Amino acid sequence: MIDAAILLAAGYGTRLAPLSWVRAKAALPVAGEPIIRRQIRWLAAAGVRKVVVNLHHLPASITGLVGHGRDLDVEVRYSWEPVVLGSGGGPRRAFELLGCDRAFIVNGDTLTDLDLAALAAAHARHQPLVTMASTPDARPGYNALAVNEDGRFAGVTRAGHAPAPAHAHHRHVHFIGVQVAERAAFAAASPDAPSETLKALYPALIARDPGSVRVWPSAVAFHDIGTPADYLATVRAVATAERRALDRGDDVMIAGDADVTGTAIWNDVTVGAGAVVRDSVLADGVTVPPGRRLARVAVVPRALVPAGAGGEADGDLWIAPLDLHR
Repeated sequence: MIDAAILLAAGYGTRLAPLSWVRAKAALPVAGEPIIRRQIRWLAAAGVRKVVVNLHHLPASITGLVGHGRDLDVEVRYSWEPVVLGSGGGPRRAFELLGCDRAFIVNGDTLTDLDLAALAAAHARHQPLVTMASTPDARPGYNALAVNEDGRFAGVTRAGHAPAPAHAHHRHVHFIGVQVAERAAFAAASPDAPSETLKALYPALIARDPGSVRVWPSAVAFHDIGTPADYLATVRAVATAERRALDRGDDVMIAGDADVTGTAIWNDVTVGAGAVVRDSVLADGVTVPPGRRLARVAVVPRALVPAGAGGEADGDLWIAPLDLHR
């Protein structure tokens, strides 16, 4: 039984902008509950009792939702990263707080119904340093894991490119952001400098021992929240599956004659008289002026958006197409 987990929530969520300038990605609400709380409940149901969450970008948006984890039946600690340490350095640093040699590692933008006990059992059967969960097949437009016939990780195939000759005869699958890892897998990573697993750390491990990193495919439901369009699609899918309404946060005021459909609304949002909002996301603190028409956009307060961000200013608002980062 694995009773420890690391949640990787430190990143900037660049492709999720402008929403990620309001909240860290793991703090986004999905059908009435933030991503990170959904993840911790899922981990707790599988027997996890210790969780370390790594933090850097907008950390208070996460800690304010989770605290010490007591209401979720887990003990939560936080690994503060002065710089974002990536998928290698982040776990390396977090393992120091966990005080154990094996843990689940979960990306902060993944929601899935993966059977964690089955993943742990697959890891125990082969006893590698790492077992990554994947779909049975690759996803168009995304990087793919190259996998040998016996399940050993062989490398990464870049999205939009034909497999390299060394990977041409391998099976290609999609990593869903969940893995079991031994602490020893990160021994070569620094706890103070950025490093990446799929690009550097895992290739170095399999160069020394081809069986040290494995891939476990499973036909599971999962959502990878990369862009605002992905986020809204996830909110809709989860709300439908759970028979919930789309998100309506705290202190939301919508004028009686406003027309708001297919839209996720966060906290402290006002929609003025006669406004029309379709298939969009209204982030914390947004006020839609009377009569304004919006469709398939992400809207955040202009004051929160840094120079050079995609989208355009409209009074006190910053408005970007949902598919800006496609």
